[in-house]
Amino acid sequence: MNVRRLIPPTAVAGAVALGLVTLSACGGISDAADKKSDGKLGVVASFYPMQYLAEQIGGGHVSVETLTKPGVEPHDLELKPRQIGRLTDADVILYLKGVQPAVDDAIQQAGVKNTVDAATLTELEEHGTEAGGHEHGHGDAAHGSEEAGHEGHDHGSEAGADPHIWLDPVKYAEVAKGVGAAFEKADPAHAADYKKNTDALVKKLGDLNTAFETGLKDTTTRTFITTHAAFGYLAERYGLEQEGISGIDPEAEPSPARIRQLQDIAKQDKVGTVFFETLASDKTARTLAADTGLKTDVLDPLEGITDRSKGADYLEVMQSNLAALKKALGAK
Repeated sequence: MNVRRLIPPTAVAGAVALGLVTLSACGGISDAADKKSDGKLGVVASFYPMQYLAEQIGGGHVSVETLTKPGVEPHDLELKPRQIGRLTDADVILYLKGVQPAVDDAIQQAGVKNTVDAATLTELEEHGTEAGGHEHGHGDAAHGSEEAGHEGHDHGSEAGADPHIWLDPVKYAEVAKGVGAAFEKADPAHAADYKKNTDALVKKLGDLNTAFETGLKDTTTRTFITTHAAFGYLAERYGLEQEGISGIDPEAEPSPARIRQLQDIAKQDKVGTVFFETLASDKTARTLAADTGLKTDVLDPLEGITDRSKGADYLEVMQSNLAALKKALGAK
């Protein structure tokens, strides 16, 4: 089982920038000459949310590699020299600064020119200082969440910027538009196709947003409990309240005080389900569920797709997340 790495504040300095789309004047990905000779744009994506954008927008005009292989917890990624070499030679690099320190360091060392900062494509918010992302109004629960959050993995910046924008279809669509524009700039010959593909993806994300709005409009409760407090943007978008068991590090052990708070919240807000994820241990969620008589289910933060994922791609897994939320929240 992968153990989520705790990152000191110095490792995430400057991570208020959500990500960078890096364009290079040098050739395609260096691992195979035929990738250059076939004329495709060589794209390296840091992990799955960036890979999905590259594949959907690039279509047949790009050759996409991801640094984070299926089943690998992205925050724990350590790059091999061969992968660092590919970063240097890529035409386009997509990554989220602050999520993967090894990637951040490698890209800085690669010195690739002509960068476009994806942080300018959507507004970042602070969800990391509280496990729930919202003021919940359960007395000391917010204080317990804050303590848990500081003990956990800081995914965002020192100021608490949350990078999990891909779990909000609206923000993900904003980033998609920026990636499409970057592809058009890097490969003008196929700009029309990139624009067409971007528009198609934005429409799909718009339809997904509508499905979430409709599906979660009328529910018995608005509160959900999850090991990984990665759903702050999603919760805010659809008027929900996220309560993280251990803040933003799903494998940290929650304090007894936090467990008591969550038991009180579950009773007061009629919460019936504790969510865990596919790439981290479900031990904490199952322990809490057993102690409180709650059910368990998967709410996938979509940091990677494996054979255990409830769907083959971003859209399918998000639909599975919606179905799980509707069931857990008592959608009518």
